[in-house]
Amino acid sequence: MKSQFFQNKNVFNILFEAASEGIIVVDSSQTITAANTAAGVMFGYEAQELIGESLNILIPTNYHSKHSHHFSNFLEHSEKRQMGHGRDLYGQRKDGSTFPVEAGLNPFKIDGKDFVMSLIIDITVRKETQRQITDLNAHLEDKIALRTAELQETILQLEKSNLNLESEISKRKRAEKKIKSALQKQKELNDLKTKFLSLVSHEFKTPLSGILTSATLAEKYKEATQQDKREKHLGTIKSKVHYLNNILNDFLSIERLESGAGQYKYTSFSLKRLINEVVYNANITLKNGQEIIYPQEISDVLLYQDEKILELILTNLLSNSIKYSPEDTNITLEVKTSKETVYFKVRDEGIGIPEQDKKHIFERYFRAENAVLNQGTGIGLNIAKTHLENLGGHIYFTSKEDAGTEFFVEIPILNP
Repeated sequence: MKSQFFQNKNVFNILFEAASEGIIVVDSSQTITAANTAAGVMFGYEAQELIGESLNILIPTNYHSKHSHHFSNFLEHSEKRQMGHGRDLYGQRKDGSTFPVEAGLNPFKIDGKDFVMSLIIDITVRKETQRQITDLNAHLEDKIALRTAELQETILQLEKSNLNLESEISKRKRAEKKIKSALQKQKELNDLKTKFLSLVSHEFKTPLSGILTSATLAEKYKEATQQDKREKHLGTIKSKVHYLNNILNDFLSIERLESGAGQYKYTSFSLKRLINEVVYNANITLKNGQEIIYPQEISDVLLYQDEKILELILTNLLSNSIKYSPEDTNITLEVKTSKETVYFKVRDEGIGIPEQDKKHIFERYFRAENAVLNQGTGIGLNIAKTHLENLGGHIYFTSKEDAGTEFFVEIPILNP
């Protein structure tokens, strides 16, 4: 059975075959209508062998019944999302062997028919890395227990010998504390590496999937009467690219945080220009009916600070307000200056921050419980707070759940 999914072969070859992930497209009956070369290699087939086959040939037999139920439920409540939250997913190769996978689902319609595009990643290497890290952590715990036992034995011997007992015990306890601290830090570092890899994979895969889908569909709308549909998909691509750019800026900024305040680049720049640039970029990501209200006529104050870092901080705050606020709401940016300080306030009408999460909101990788279904890395506010403290400023907030949030930023006007 030949798919009618792609009509433009050039677009198919460029977007479909260039992707390093496996891409499978099925219709509402779970029949495979399109597959790229990467998917064929991953499952041990030629890509054309898969066309017209049931999706079940790529799923282990013991998962067939559950998968059909999940697929029907997904089409009924169709939305872009990652597949298998909280569950391990597996694919089945042509030779019958299975392997762990991660999949993102993207529903869409063409000519009134339902299709689902799935981006599939073989995570065998990642699973093995996680297993090795788990084994390493267990080994580190064994070393802690062994070192503790050795130190306790030494202390007992010192007590028996009565040789400068109190002084020696104190020294041994300090040594024991240092060893435990070093091993605990190593364990935490390994856990952070695992969490970081998983975070980056998820945060990049979802917007890239959206870009691929919108680029493919935009090619279909060539008539003048279809321009509004084409513009909608192009707007989605712009928004996703802007989101990815913000994530990259956050990750690159972490390195500067670890290097200390000496890495900042101080220059003189216009406050008015900074505000216009930040608002212009944020407008790209606005939801339907959202509007940023900001002072368009402000005194052109010259600041002496790290311009890129201050732009990053304000961009993060506006991005959060847009992301966590519904459609048809206002995001307000207020700016005030005194002789020595610039004050910023970003206010939204969004979901707010739960009371029990407020004390953790500036911790790296932390996500409030009412925000976990939204995309995000959990590092933006941590980066903003640390940068501001390094630059001599500070940040604080007020918030009420389901009633919105206000973030306040104060930063000094330095003398060059």
